[in-house]
Amino acid sequence: MSIRHALLAGSVSALALVAGAAAAQDAPATTVDEVVVTGIRASLQQSIDTKRNANAIIDVVTAEDVGKFPSSNVAEAITIIPGVTVDRAFGQGEKVSILGTDPALNRTLLNGQTVASADWFILDQPGRTFNYALLAPQIVGKVEVYKSPEARIDEGSIGGTVDVSTRRPLDLGRHTLSGAVTYLYNDRSESGDAQLSVLGGWRNEDRTFGVLVSAQRAADDLRRDGLEAYGTIPASYYAGGNAENPGGNSIANGNCTGACATTLLANPNAKGLNAFGTHFFEQSRERNSYTVAAQWRPNDSLDLNFDWLRIDATYDNINQALFAFQGNTWNSLGALTGLQVDNNVITKASFKNALSVLDIQYREAAMTSDSYHFDAKYRGDGWDLSGDIGYTKADGGTQRQLFGEFLNWADYTVDFTGAPGSPGVLTYANGNVLNDASKFSFDGGWGAGDPSVGPTGYNAGWGGNIVSKPTMDEETYAQADLGFDRDGFFNRFQFGYKYRKHETDQKMSGVTVQIYGAPDSAAMFNPSRVPGNYLDGFNVNDQMKGRFRIDGKALADYIEAGEYLRPWQAKPVPTVFGNAEFTAQNWNVQETINAVYGQADFESDRVRGNVGLRYVRTESESGGYVCVNQTATGCGTTAADWEWSVRSKEYDDFLPSLNVAINASDDLIIRLAAAKVVSRPNYADMSNYFWLSDQILTGGGGNPDLDPYKSINLNAAAEWYFAPDAILSGEIFYKKIDNYILQKTAPEEHFNQAQNAVTTYQISRPTNAGSADLKGATFAYQQNYAYGLGLLANYTYVDGSADNGQDLPFNSKHQVNISPFFEQGPFSARVTYTWRSKYFTGVDRGDNMYVRAYTGLDATAGYAFTDRVSLTVSGQNLLDSEYYAYANTVSLPRGVYRTGRKLMATLSVEF
Repeated sequence: MSIRHALLAGSVSALALVAGAAAAQDAPATTVDEVVVTGIRASLQQSIDTKRNANAIIDVVTAEDVGKFPSSNVAEAITIIPGVTVDRAFGQGEKVSILGTDPALNRTLLNGQTVASADWFILDQPGRTFNYALLAPQIVGKVEVYKSPEARIDEGSIGGTVDVSTRRPLDLGRHTLSGAVTYLYNDRSESGDAQLSVLGGWRNEDRTFGVLVSAQRAADDLRRDGLEAYGTIPASYYAGGNAENPGGNSIANGNCTGACATTLLANPNAKGLNAFGTHFFEQSRERNSYTVAAQWRPNDSLDLNFDWLRIDATYDNINQALFAFQGNTWNSLGALTGLQVDNNVITKASFKNALSVLDIQYREAAMTSDSYHFDAKYRGDGWDLSGDIGYTKADGGTQRQLFGEFLNWADYTVDFTGAPGSPGVLTYANGNVLNDASKFSFDGGWGAGDPSVGPTGYNAGWGGNIVSKPTMDEETYAQADLGFDRDGFFNRFQFGYKYRKHETDQKMSGVTVQIYGAPDSAAMFNPSRVPGNYLDGFNVNDQMKGRFRIDGKALADYIEAGEYLRPWQAKPVPTVFGNAEFTAQNWNVQETINAVYGQADFESDRVRGNVGLRYVRTESESGGYVCVNQTATGCGTTAADWEWSVRSKEYDDFLPSLNVAINASDDLIIRLAAAKVVSRPNYADMSNYFWLSDQILTGGGGNPDLDPYKSINLNAAAEWYFAPDAILSGEIFYKKIDNYILQKTAPEEHFNQAQNAVTTYQISRPTNAGSADLKGATFAYQQNYAYGLGLLANYTYVDGSADNGQDLPFNSKHQVNISPFFEQGPFSARVTYTWRSKYFTGVDRGDNMYVRAYTGLDATAGYAFTDRVSLTVSGQNLLDSEYYAYANTVSLPRGVYRTGRKLMATLSVEF
């Protein structure tokens, strides 16, 4: 193993990251030959060669040995490709955006086929995005990012398609055995974990049969520190403007007088945060991956392959939010005593005896994925026939959540005048309550009755809930492809058929924790001060930095055992129908897709490319529960009160595509591409699911009548190979997208379980908002210099909006990647800088949500002691970058987080 191997083991920067390649194995005119990466300079040169020889517009990342990606997942490995960005809400890339499109508009394939995916976060709804946290980088042999489609490639992408290829046994040596041990340390969680990977392979001497197996273990103790807010309200609510509680009037009750009253009355439409406080999130992540590949090539004409991928992952987590609830309808709207408004935003407010909340969510989350794929290809004299069959299934979601909520009333001030540099400060007067768990207790309810003997005349307090929300994603597929090679300008014709049967399912059950008097306090659950480095990097006060935390597992055991119950209370059992909030989140979407295509490849002295047409028929069924027994107190709570309802939809699409590469000179290639593409709605969006938050009067749901996205994509590119090992390239693109789906928020009336009355909620639902335009350009430069130095750099500009002026989700207008490197003798090093401008993420509770510009810095260095032993050290997120989400303006922060630096040392051995 060379020094190049060592470097690859330590940094994704050592991969070929600016590359184009041809399309897939079954189309010779656009097939990317396997690139053997032996170092930074060599891999980049090979990337230039594949880009130069490609017909389609794609980029490729390759590595010689499985396990050479150091990044936490494949998404991190491809972020340096022009136009590829990831969202890092939990510190690592889990969703990929290509050329400014929503991650849901990009497909991820494994060996050219669907791989089932699942999410762990309880607030996530199953969609068409792939969760890259599932995919261990060690199993990858090659990643191709298609930016222009071809008829033979599965439809469903508007931005691009990511195809992850695993290794073939006959591509390796006769006997292969290698392994790597990595120690990963996070300076925020101050914990380290060992990562292990092993690869073993065998093939016979005749290179006709081989087997390859691998196993990987990855573990990471994640801690995310942050500041959070939950929704916004208008200033008029503090003056009796909330129809749910007009008596909550701080002026009328005498709390808001003088300058406070004057400012409030002069700015009734000013927006302020509904709640604000500190966020302390801990998660233990463990992922075990296993692969088996078998290949049989009995003769030069026949090739048979079998691949199996198994992933077992756990993502158990505890979230502890401690916040002021200054917008609470019943406990805070009448408590305002001071107010400052700047640019129609409440930037500072003080309250007297207003509500504060401690929310603890203990969650057990796990994901498993199984993928089986068999393919066969026969090559005749001038023709070939291939077939694929496969099955993939993933189970995920939150298997169990135990939620406890504690309340406190105190005097405090929330201050956002320093945002965004200082996102917000929460200060308690008359003694700090953030460091005293005894000040927070369960809501014991209210009423004239005696709760110790029974519920008569007494209303229970809401103490939390017990919830289960598992998800399932499954697909069965089969396809056949027939190709003919011939002489002449059109040198290959290819035809094929594909069948896909997909099912996505979400189930939810739960029960409310009801407290009847004599509430216990948070002090019961082993409170302690948060770690000393909590909120490092945030400009906040000592009260916030020194807040308490409790033992989340102890609280979960308390709730599970029913220790809060009165002797007359029966232990609650989670059910699907006990609460409409849970019932409405049970849904199932099934899709049957039939596709046929024809494609012709062409080539002459100066021109090459392909033209094709793909026809697709989509049939879907969306099922969910609908209430059939609506009473004065809401829907009934038995199975008889609900009915499973299924909505059907079907549509046809004809999708032409064209890719042309023109050799304008020996050093200059001009590329043109045009295609009509389609992307189906997210599964959750097209379901009839529905949810409500009774405390903050918001909610959301699906829309079974959604139409698919449809787009006309146009691309033009120029590549100038001005020197050996060098390229200067540019690309312009335009996407005209119809039926664009965006969230819209409107008031709706629903029964409120917490208030036992019908109330008005702000409900967000997806809708076909009209059309949208995406246009932009990418520029890339790569060159090797003297003395082992080199540079890779690129810039992407994307301008996108819907026809109503709405920004498009996950589109950063600007993106920059700069990666200088050095490689000489046994030593290699590389630094990678990435930056993306702000981007819109969606509409939440009536607010337009954005993330501020994000900067990332990674570095790596490797040294080879021998051809078989190497050591690499690397660092990710060296700036401990801040993820800053906000509503409408940076003065209204919604979630500001830091997850710490990751430092890794990897020892790689080849036997």
